[in-house]
Amino acid sequence: MIGISKLYCGAVEPSDVLRYNRHSGKLPSHLLQFSADKKPVVVWNMTRRCNLKCIHCYSNSAEMDYPDELTTDEGKNLIDDLAAFGAPVILFSGGEPLIRPDLLELAQYATAKGMRAVISTNGTLITREVADQLRKINLSYVGVSLDGLQKTHDRFRGRKGAFDGAIGGIRNCRDAGIKVGIRFTVNKHNLADVPFMFDLLRDEKIERMCFYHLVYTGRGSKLREEDLTHEETRGLLDLIVDQTKKMFDEGWKPEILTVDNHADGPYLYLKMKEQDPVRAREILELLEMNEGNSSGQGIGCVSWDGEVYPDQFWRNQPLGNVRRKPFSEIWMDKNNEFLMKLKEKKKHLHGRCAACSWLSVCGGNFRARAEAAGDLWGPDPACYLSDQEITVKEDVE
Repeated sequence: MIGISKLYCGAVEPSDVLRYNRHSGKLPSHLLQFSADKKPVVVWNMTRRCNLKCIHCYSNSAEMDYPDELTTDEGKNLIDDLAAFGAPVILFSGGEPLIRPDLLELAQYATAKGMRAVISTNGTLITREVADQLRKINLSYVGVSLDGLQKTHDRFRGRKGAFDGAIGGIRNCRDAGIKVGIRFTVNKHNLADVPFMFDLLRDEKIERMCFYHLVYTGRGSKLREEDLTHEETRGLLDLIVDQTKKMFDEGWKPEILTVDNHADGPYLYLKMKEQDPVRAREILELLEMNEGNSSGQGIGCVSWDGEVYPDQFWRNQPLGNVRRKPFSEIWMDKNNEFLMKLKEKKKHLHGRCAACSWLSVCGGNFRARAEAAGDLWGPDPACYLSDQEITVKEDVE
């Protein structure tokens, strides 16, 4: 997760992070990516069921009942363990989490335990009444997935009216005083819609936007050939940076982030180095605090059936099941060779990643994509930095 507004537009300084001693239990939500202890943010895909059928869904969800989902009591046991373990955030996802009738009960249980509760949703089920209920349980954030403007979004989501439903959910959250933002997964089919998403932010006064790079898993694996080229990705980053700066110059300062491609960090640093070497030094310091991809360390996932994964995308690499062993024990199991390698993955990378000067900043990017390309410890095929750009990481003078 790379904060364009935080880094490029100066919304965050290194001192903002250091005053909390980089402790995940003390850092505000918008600074968690810079924590030193890397206690995991845990995504709980609490149901596989969904009222839409998105073509890039990593959980291959559908509108049907699935067997063997964790019960309410099992969910509370999971939350008890996560809270005791020090996990700062639980992200309720799916499928569509609002389909589960006990979502509000479980989210409130998590906040009562001192955790920050976040929901990732398609937004179509957030009525005014639901938004009011979400406000009452002290929810930290609601992320609503959009794939573009109306025509694009409805095609991606497999249902006419999905866009209007999502916008309605966003408005209901906003009107209820809940922090709400957009999650946008970029690919060839919706790249042309990106500039208009900034217009949507302005028009709807939405305070957060996350642009997700495509990770090749689930149904998304069918879209691998539809991922952006390296040149298109560089153009996307330039566009996001330019549009973010324009909004800041206008006085509207939403939080803009890119997610799931940590090459964005070095690219942003190199861009700023040409414009403002002093700010570039600060960006580099923050990027080194961030440490890049943290699958299996700073991010983890629990599936609807209790299986634990290194992140929400990597569903062919189970680590254990919370029905048999608490998440905290699974996460710290030194006998799990694969998990231990992930926690120290820099030692195991080879090829272009191993030789890259930005390894301490990027962390080797996504191993799931590398595996999809045929070599789990090889280069991430989505890295768009040139050979020259990865060769030397010069200090800013």
